[in-house]
Amino acid sequence: MTTDTAAVRVPARTDGIDPAGMRVIWLLLVAAFVAILNETTMAIAIPALNAALGIPPELGQWLTSAFMLTMAVVIPTTGFLLQRFTTRQVFLAAIISFVAGTAICLLAPGFTMLLLGRIVQAAGTGIMMPLLMTTMMNVVPPRSRGRMMGRVGLVMSLAPAAGPTLSGLVLDQLGWRWLFGIILPIAVVALLLGAKWMTNLGETSRAPIDVLSIILSAVAFGGIVFGLSQLGGGEGGPAGAPRGALPWVVLASGTVFLVLFVWRQLALQRRNDALLDLRVFASRNYVVAVIIMGVVALSMFGTFSLLPLYLQNVAGLEPTAAGLVLLPGSLLMGLLGPVMGRVYDLRGPRTLLVPGTILIATSMFIYSTVGEHTPTWFLVIVQIMMSLGLAGSFTPLFSASLGSLDRSLYSHGSAVLNTLQQVGGAAGTAVLISIYSTSLRSGEAEGLSTAAAGEPGANAAFLTAACIALVPVVLAFFVKKPVDQEGGPAGH
Repeated sequence: MTTDTAAVRVPARTDGIDPAGMRVIWLLLVAAFVAILNETTMAIAIPALNAALGIPPELGQWLTSAFMLTMAVVIPTTGFLLQRFTTRQVFLAAIISFVAGTAICLLAPGFTMLLLGRIVQAAGTGIMMPLLMTTMMNVVPPRSRGRMMGRVGLVMSLAPAAGPTLSGLVLDQLGWRWLFGIILPIAVVALLLGAKWMTNLGETSRAPIDVLSIILSAVAFGGIVFGLSQLGGGEGGPAGAPRGALPWVVLASGTVFLVLFVWRQLALQRRNDALLDLRVFASRNYVVAVIIMGVVALSMFGTFSLLPLYLQNVAGLEPTAAGLVLLPGSLLMGLLGPVMGRVYDLRGPRTLLVPGTILIATSMFIYSTVGEHTPTWFLVIVQIMMSLGLAGSFTPLFSASLGSLDRSLYSHGSAVLNTLQQVGGAAGTAVLISIYSTSLRSGEAEGLSTAAAGEPGANAAFLTAACIALVPVVLAFFVKKPVDQEGGPAGH
């Protein structure tokens, strides 16, 4: 391990946060907000893009599928990247990629360039969250991590809250190009601020790049996420359009390559050369926390993918109104993020995680009873309940999982955590959309209206998510607060 000559060594265990480190965290929070905002604006925009570009739904779905696929390929490599390159280098590479991709999307003359822009955007987005979380773990003292992770929760909440609502308003009033036209200047400001204020934190290593690991990782995680997205009909694609055997073949191939990737990492980590160090799984607390995070992501992303379909196709709401249904809960979730962080620092994870996971499961059981004539105000209340549960889950999961690892494994732990979020989200979307769309096709074949055909499918899908969400309720009792966050030596 060699110290980068340009790096500023920031101690992890002090009574306060180094001013330079705090400045870097705020820069990363702004960049992460912009990246997540961009991602969430597309959920409602795909049908409008299909119509504006004159493309079939099965082609338009690639605007989200390709984004997810690129993220799945990039995120597993961030554990290595964050150790090999400096904070400044990684940040500038990520934000430049995002700005370039956004500019390509804004100026795209047609579908092909728009798709290219989305891929370039995703390459930068995939780096941003692991960089933010790893930097925070290195900079923030253990006893203050809950409070700071609460700010990450705020970003993760406010961006999805603003995304669908902004998307609906822009599509109704201005047109799809303005989705990127609004994001671009904010991203440019983040780039300029980063170029001026971003400093290097921590240490870098000179481990060689293992090309075979990168190839195995890309095929494994890319294949799994792509296969799952195709099983679900793809976001924005025809709900449940028949896919034949291809998704299963891709999914099986991705699983085989995942086994090979794991085998390769186990061999490389003996000499500390692994692309993704799997020794993070030696921590029981980390394993329990990331399992909960993966299952929560499965239920949450699946539900958030299904909700716009239910709100527009079954409840009959316009895109703007559908976005507004999600807004109050997400705003409340964001505002509570720092509060949840302080509670975590004082009381530990179970105080938040147990009621949080119960609220998530309960809200989805309630969603399984909604129908065509369910009042909009009732949907808003249920979404607020779910958002409260998510607010009580994210901060303790982030803090307890990464805090259970040795400092040298923070970047790898963050990469694993974010990768499982992507895979869990893709699985949730695939399962819930498939259940919904199968019922929808069956009902429409019998002559039912879209609303009448979609209602039982939505109920069954939400019920499935609710049953899956019971797993985190049980596991929440086993998550402990890392010992170093109590003021003692680092624990596992």
